[in-house]
Amino acid sequence: MSLLPTRHQRHSIVPDVTDLFDSVPSLAWMRPILDSRLIRVEDELAEGSYVIRAELPGLDPDKDIEITVHDGRLTIKAQREERSQGKARSEFSYGSFVRTVDLPQGAREDDVEAHYDKGILTVSLSVGEPESPVHRIPVTNGS
Repeated sequence: MSLLPTRHQRHSIVPDVTDLFDSVPSLAWMRPILDSRLIRVEDELAEGSYVIRAELPGLDPDKDIEITVHDGRLTIKAQREERSQGKARSEFSYGSFVRTVDLPQGAREDDVEAHYDKGILTVSLSVGEPESPVHRIPVTNGS
C-alpha cells in the first residue's frame, strides 16, 4: 500500500498550449520558455456550472490577481514580485502571468464568483441554455 496521495488528472475541455509539447517531442526544448508565463488551469463543466481552478501560490488576491470576463472569454492575470535584502546584496524577481479561456455556450457572464485559498484560485459561473437559438438557413437551388 502506497502512502503517497493519489492525484487525479482531469482532461480539460480547453486545450493547454503547453500540452502540445508533450505530443511533439521535437518541440520539448521550448516548453520551459513558454511555460514560465502561462497559468496552468483545470476546468470542469458540470450541470449548471463551469469551474476553473488555477495554481497561483504566494500571491495576494487583492493586489496581484485580476479576473475579467468579456465577449465569452474569461481572463486571469497575475503579477508576482519578490524582494530580498541581505547585508551585501539585494535581489528581486518579478513576472506576470496571463491565461484566457473561452467560456462554454450559455455561460452567464454576470454570475461569476472567484475565491482564493491556499494558493488555488477557483472561478465559477453558472451555465444555462444558450441565449440565441440555432437558426436553420434554407439553401436555394440554383436551377
